[in-house]
This record gives sequence, C-alpha cells and structure tokens, in this order.
Amino acid sequence: MTRFDDDSTIQIEADGQKLASAEVHPTDTAGLVHSDLHVESGPLPVGTRSRLVDAVLAHPEVDHADRLLATMPLGDTEMLARVRERCEDVEAHAAGATKIVEARLEHEV
Repeated sequence: MTRFDDDSTIQIEADGQKLASAEVHPTDTAGLVHSDLHVESGPLPVGTRSRLVDAVLAHPEVDHADRLLATMPLGDTEMLARVRERCEDVEAHAAGATKIVEARLEHEV
C-alpha cells in the first residue's frame, strides 16, 4: 500500500509495516523538486524500491515540475534503474553513502 502521510511524505507499507518512504519538497529553483528516498533495512518484497520511485513521480509537486533532484542510498540500483526508465537525461553521482540523481521529468501530454 502506498500512503501519502501529509503533503510531503510518501510511505510504502505492507501488513502495516513501513518498507520505504520518501519526502518531496519544492525548491527555490523554478521547475525543480527535491526528494529524499529511503528504504528500511533487511529484505524487502520485490519491486518495493520501484514502487517508491513511481509514488514519488506521481506526487503532485513532482507532476508540476520539470526536473527532479533525488537522494537515495548509494548502492541501490533498483531505484536508479526505475528513474532511468521513467525520466530523461538522468545523471547520478556519489556523495558519501548517498547517490544524488538529477533527471528531467517526462510529462504525458
């Protein structure tokens, strides 16, 4: 289940347990939105990370933006792969234990 806790927080849950979460925030830069993506430690159901990215991209703040700046765990390849599937001009680089991902958002016409 995907739940929007408030205007800026997304949670992916199963059986009442939080599996992953993200926060979405507008920035001072026009057309740019920022999101911090987190997953709980331990084994997760297949596709949890992709579902989190999909939920972020469905968020109203993201829907109105042109670009996304996302932070996610450095070693998480599933989230990065999903961003690459759903967005254009994706660039990623490491910053300590975090991966910073910048992407141009595709909007359906």
